[in-house]
Amino acid sequence: MAHTYLTTEELSARIKYDVRTIRQCLKDAVLHDGVHYIRPFGGRKILFIWERVEETMLQGDAAHQIIKNLQ
Repeated sequence: MAHTYLTTEELSARIKYDVRTIRQCLKDAVLHDGVHYIRPFGGRKILFIWERVEETMLQGDAAHQIIKNLQ
């Protein structure tokens, strides 16, 4: 299965959330390492797997509720 890998900036443009919100609120709370994103070659760079992110959004995980609870 082919995957679409996105940088944080590219994901931000697709889901209309600020890059900082993705990094500080969604990553590891809603989007999990090894499921929704990877760190290729053991590096620091993060690549999000679009198909997994989209699937989670469509399942009704309310990211805005999680963000609201973190504030």
